[in-house]
Amino acid sequence: MSFTPDLIAELEVLALFNLDNHQEGIKVHTTASPELVAAARRLYEKELTDQPDGGYLTSLGQDAAEQAQKLLIILNVAERSEPAGA
Repeated sequence: MSFTPDLIAELEVLALFNLDNHQEGIKVHTTASPELVAAARRLYEKELTDQPDGGYLTSLGQDAAEQAQKLLIILNVAERSEPAGA
């Protein structure tokens, strides 16, 4: 299994959600990149969000967004702590 461009776009959308406020959703406007618009629709089709243009996270979506955001934190910390020239 590998990270495809579609999966990366979905992770980018999941990273947009504010996990500190479950009452706050997102809206991916039609003027956003076609990749993000399509990613938002796929997340809806996978039942991770309640609207095809973002909306609110479902329970499963909340879990996915938490894991995606944790992964970003881990990878960003690891990137900053690498020795120069590694």
